[in-house]
Amino acid sequence: MKKILSHLTFYVFIAIIAAIALGVFFPDTAVSMKFLGTYFVDLIKIFIVPIIFFTIVLGISSMGDLKKVGRIGIKSIIYFELITTLSLLIGMGVALILKPGNINKQLLPVAAAAKATTASKSFNWLSFLQSNTTIQALLLAIIAGIVINKNKNRINIIHQLGKLSHYVFIALKYVMYLAPVGAFGGMAFSVGKFGLATLLPLAKLVACVYGASALFVFIVLGSILKYYNLSIWKYLVAIKEELLLVLGTSSSEAALPTLMSKLEKMGCSKTVVGLVIPTGYSFNLDGTSIYLSMAVIFIAQLYQVHLSFEHLLMLILILMLTSKGAAGVTGSGFIVLTTTLTAIHTIPVEGLAFLLGVDKFMSEARAITNLIGNGVATIVIAKSEKEYVNPAT
Repeated sequence: MKKILSHLTFYVFIAIIAAIALGVFFPDTAVSMKFLGTYFVDLIKIFIVPIIFFTIVLGISSMGDLKKVGRIGIKSIIYFELITTLSLLIGMGVALILKPGNINKQLLPVAAAAKATTASKSFNWLSFLQSNTTIQALLLAIIAGIVINKNKNRINIIHQLGKLSHYVFIALKYVMYLAPVGAFGGMAFSVGKFGLATLLPLAKLVACVYGASALFVFIVLGSILKYYNLSIWKYLVAIKEELLLVLGTSSSEAALPTLMSKLEKMGCSKTVVGLVIPTGYSFNLDGTSIYLSMAVIFIAQLYQVHLSFEHLLMLILILMLTSKGAAGVTGSGFIVLTTTLTAIHTIPVEGLAFLLGVDKFMSEARAITNLIGNGVATIVIAKSEKEYVNPAT
């Protein structure tokens, strides 16, 4: 019992339970708790850029072999494309089989369709790169790492940067003690604002999203880890604190810094962690891909729009491109969905309005799956590059 009480995970779990109770019985008070979750996530975001920068710079400058850095980058991009495409297919397959959209839309609570589409301005890569500080930090760190690698005072520079990185992680350790507070604020707001009752009309859709995500994690990612003689269960247990934090805040970014630290402790090299995780947070959004393909099929079923094999193939090809812009942009999910539906033409864009009421409850599934997927990607790349050392050995 004493051991349980000393774990941060226990307090985050208790905070989430308390937040759900507050949201159900005192929704107005729960909604006012939003600032706790928002401030905590904002505080964590302060650490993202320096941690990415220090991790990548130290990894590249210490490695010496710049060709290996390039190889890791190419492997990562190929892996991301293969896995996200598979996640799109799983989301689509589950929706086609279970048909969550086969319900009477007249019975559903509809938010203003304008709300779903007005924020959905056209997406372009320049805006994506300008707004995505993770990618910016990644590119800057790669350049700095290469420059330091060629510097004659490389050892001294690495030593000084290592000390600074150490202090950043110490500061993060103390900030993480506030995780229960952040998880409480985020979950209380979600339940208080939208109410568990809003789940009932679209319960099948929510269940399908969570079911498809679980299928992807345990079957697809589990099989990948098993190929490398690793257990998906042991991996999930190792990142349980991060999973609960994401569940409470609905933000996978909240767990990014500590996930990087955990992966290094698991045995992944600093270079691989530094290159794969930041890139993955922008280009390897497995949970988001599952949701996007399922949401499009759901709206088509809701309006009884028949999708031929050619339509489905076009949908996958479009989502392979548009889903890459689902990070770093506010309201990105609806931006991507609007872009996709507009390109297809046959599915009414106003159908997005039906998703607004329950979108918040599905965001946890997306964020948790994204987090798990990026961790697995890091382990896979580290294993393939022989940059993984089992801590037990």
